Amino acid sequence: MVCAFALAVCPAAAQHKDQIAPTLSGARRGFATVIPRGQSLATSRQVPPATAAGFDSIRNFMGEFQVAGIDATGNPRREWFYAMAGSSPEAGGTTSFNAPIVPVSLDLLDYDGRVRVVNGHLLHHSVQPFVGAVANSPVFQNADYTSSDSPTQFADAVQRAEFYNQMQADWHTLLKPSIKLERTMAIPRGSYYFALNPDGSCCAFVLVDSKIFSRLLFPARPRDVTTLVGAAERSGDITTADISTFLFPNTYLYLDGNPNHCCVLGFHTYDSEPGDAANQFREKRYVFNYSSWISPGLFAPGFEDVTALSHEITESLNDPFVGSDGVHGTTPWWLSQNGNCQNDMEVGDAIEGLPDATVPITTNGRTYHPQNEALLPWFEFQSPSSALGAAYSYPDQSVLTELSPPQNAGCE
Repeated sequence: MVCAFALAVCPAAAQHKDQIAPTLSGARRGFATVIPRGQSLATSRQVPPATAAGFDSIRNFMGEFQVAGIDATGNPRREWFYAMAGSSPEAGGTTSFNAPIVPVSLDLLDYDGRVRVVNGHLLHHSVQPFVGAVANSPVFQNADYTSSDSPTQFADAVQRAEFYNQMQADWHTLLKPSIKLERTMAIPRGSYYFALNPDGSCCAFVLVDSKIFSRLLFPARPRDVTTLVGAAERSGDITTADISTFLFPNTYLYLDGNPNHCCVLGFHTYDSEPGDAANQFREKRYVFNYSSWISPGLFAPGFEDVTALSHEITESLNDPFVGSDGVHGTTPWWLSQNGNCQNDMEVGDAIEGLPDATVPITTNGRTYHPQNEALLPWFEFQSPSSALGAAYSYPDQSVLTELSPPQNAGCE
């Protein structure tokens, strides 16, 4: 059997058809852009038209830039707008967001709906070994960066670098992590593949069908408690004022029902829910990300631990509403050195997969590998860059050294 992308999604010798070799060295790793889900205001009969304007979500500020480009429909455009988390850099001060971490373990089910047993081991994929390491990582803890006179968090350091020549010296956007109730995603047989640990226990990693994953993650109706996000919302573990993380253990998604179309390691988005009298019937937007811990050795060296989480958290600050209004967060089409062709403010996507995509940062006695991020001037096609050191990327300013050539829609 030939395995596409050298992913080795093939049955191991004398093993189950959905058991695969414990390596992902040949997989194309990446991240997804996921449109917001949930219940729109337009479909809620509880929302009077006169009160439907506005929404209830995280504090944010807006900006704009001017550059000739092509919009999503192929039309010329010169004015572009963005919305970012926090307060404006010119205003200064510190904005702190609660940052709940919802640990998620997996139960891999058999055809009868019970947790499957393979070689005497339950296929329960626990997130617990990684929760403490994530909370102690540079995503949530302070380290030294050239963009700040005092130690700060990773995403804040990136924000300060891109607004370095506009911000007040005391400007920060910080996260206050808290560990919430562990939850379990039960995945039906036929929608996952698994690789066992050397001792036969579960699991080195699990691949999950992206469509099934989304159904189990996003609430399908208001006040839902059967999905992970719905249950966390109803319990109060996450709120509309938070930047939340659903943390998974080595759990990667495949597309089109084909495990060789792998691997998505994270995405950021928001869940939209109808408002009520308590919030003046404004749409509720719960900003969150799905991110997987990445154990060393599964992918290329350095693509490990919080690479996915740092990517998604930084994008959550730069574009928390994922361009959902078709205006804010939309950029001229760009083509990155990694081959990604996009028209959005996805600061991690412009760098993912490049040879120097991650940067080692040691804190709390451990070396982590957050991802380098593209800076706002790169999306503005600004030359020279107004960011710290005239850079287009940070913390490693040498990753992106050139602008994308101007692109037509779809980079055609």
